Amino acid sequence: MPEYEYRTVTFRRDASRGEIRQALTDEAEYGHWELTRMSLYWGGVRRAEIRRRVIRVSRTA
Repeated sequence: MPEYEYRTVTFRRDASRGEIRQALTDEAEYGHWELTRMSLYWGGVRRAEIRRRVIRVSRTA
């Protein structure tokens, strides 16, 4: 069963879609994160939940 690490990223209400897309693209490309959930809250605040797999390294020697 894969194990995941989760993180929440919050965007202010005046952030454009392009800025949000660029920020999430950077997280995916450089940090190997994937988008799990995107929520829009009262007042215009957007919150994205992202995750990535935790890779456990086993000792070989």
